[in-house]
Order: sequence, then C-alpha cells, then structure tokens
Amino acid sequence: MSDTTMARPTDRFRIDAQFFGLAAFYLALVVIFSLATPNFMSWSNGVNVLSNVTVLGIVALGQTLAIVSGGFDLSVSGTLPLGAVAYVLLANAAVPIPAAIVLVLALGMVVGVVNGILVNRIGISPLIATLGTLSVTGGLALTLSRGVTIPMTNFDAGFLSEFAFGRVSWYVLVLVVLCILVHVLMRYTILGRMIYAVGGNADASRLAGIRVEAVSVTVYTVCAMLAAFAGVVVSSQLLVGSANVGANVALNSVAAVILGGASLLGGVGTIGGTLVGVLILGTIANGMALMMVPSFYQQMANGAILLLAVGLGRLREKRAGR
Repeated sequence: MSDTTMARPTDRFRIDAQFFGLAAFYLALVVIFSLATPNFMSWSNGVNVLSNVTVLGIVALGQTLAIVSGGFDLSVSGTLPLGAVAYVLLANAAVPIPAAIVLVLALGMVVGVVNGILVNRIGISPLIATLGTLSVTGGLALTLSRGVTIPMTNFDAGFLSEFAFGRVSWYVLVLVVLCILVHVLMRYTILGRMIYAVGGNADASRLAGIRVEAVSVTVYTVCAMLAAFAGVVVSSQLLVGSANVGANVALNSVAAVILGGASLLGGVGTIGGTLVGVLILGTIANGMALMMVPSFYQQMANGAILLLAVGLGRLREKRAGR
C-alpha cells in the first residue's frame, strides 16, 4: 500500500508531535489570557468561546477535506450567507424545518458539484474556480435578500440555538457530532484513504485505479454542504438571514486548517488538528475582546496568524522534503 494512503510510523510520530505541540500552544494561550483577564476562565466565557467558533468549525471541517485532497474552497464565504438567507426565506414561507434544512443542503450540494466540475473537468485552478463561485453565490444571496437583513418570523426555525444542557446550545453538540463523523470518514473509510492518496499524489492515485475526479467532486460537494449548513446555524443564532455574514470565513477556515498541521500541497491533515486550530483562533479573538483590544488590532492579529500558519506549513513541507 502506498504511503499516501497509510502513514509510515515516522509520519505518524511527526503528526502526533505536531498535534501535541499545537495543543501545548493552546494551553499556553489559555494561561496567558487567564492571567490577563479574570473573566476568561469562567464557565460562561468558555461556553461563549465554543458558541463563537461553531460556525467556523463546521466550515473548517469541509475545508480540511478540500485541503487534504490537494485543493481548497474560497466559495464557502458565499455559500454560508446563501444558506442563511435561503433557510430564513424557506422558514418564513412555512416550509417544514426538516425540509428547509434538506433544501439548503441540496443548494450547497449544487455549489459543490459545480466547483468540482470546474476544477476537475474543465481544469480551472481551485483558486480561480472557487473565487468565481464565491462571487456568484454571494451575489445570489444579495439578490434573494434584496440587500437587506431578513428577520426570521418563524422562531421555531431557530431551534439550534436552544440550550441542550446548561448554557450549551444544540449547535455546539452538532459541531461535536460532525467532528466525530468527519474524523471517522477520513481515518477509517476507503473514501478517507482515497482523499489522502489523491492529495498526496493525484497521478499515482489515478494509475492505482482511484477515480480522482470523483473523489475531488465528492470533497467539494461535502465542503459546500457543510458551509450551507453553517448558514443554517448562523441564522438560528441571529434569527435573521443576511448576505453579509461569513465574509472572512474562507480565510479563517484555511488558517485554522493550516494552523492545525495540514499541508497546502495536500495529503496531510487531521480533524483533531483543525479543531485545535479553530479553538486557537476563537480563543485569541475572545481574549482580545475581553482585554478590550480595538477591533482593528484583532483584524491585524488574524492576518498575522494566517501568515504564521502558512509559513509554519511551508517549513514543515521543506523539512519533509516535499
């Protein structure tokens, strides 16, 4: 079996070392913010951090699949608000909530299939293809909402924001379940092995009999469906549908995945690493907000984190000889 489908012992040790190093860095952040502000370690703030990273976490799960397979998806910043607007419009039109969610997922599926076809059948680079669909989906969200925020009149549609236990909302538990499912998909299924193989070496995978185009289309489809579902979560949180939500989710999701140890060249990445990367971004934003750091400094910090994540990823690839 190729080493792209099953990691060698040294590769597994390297991945584990990266994960534990990332976890140690996160714990250091927790200690720093705990010393800087007394409210950081409260239960309510911990729940607040989890709630704030849920949407990014859901999108980052799909982004992990895309990056590990050797691509990436910028159109999630358009698919998310499109899903949010569509869900509110469907709910306000008295469409049953389960049916509304299914229709939003179907809309995401269409976007993902288009992305997969553009990249694999037509041969457009993932950057240009997903940037184009970002403009289309973002414009469609603006068209459907007529450029205004749409209030949710069917409040039952905001059921994901209801508390499951304590002050933890249902959408936080949904993120946990999705993390488990995608982790199982990537690590214990044939499709997961093919995703790693395609990202590691698409030509060798094709010679080995793997349907590279089908795998890639599947990955983009799942990624877009997760982004559309994240739109459902956003609209449940805010009880509105807006074309302006999720503007930075594409870059932040890429930053979280790369920060979590994935490679932009493909073939490397884990859901555990991505989850820690998401928590790092969310914790930094939360800690800076508690310290009343101006928002423009937070934006600068996010940019620095993105550059740091990509730079560390390139160093890892050079050391691995890729």
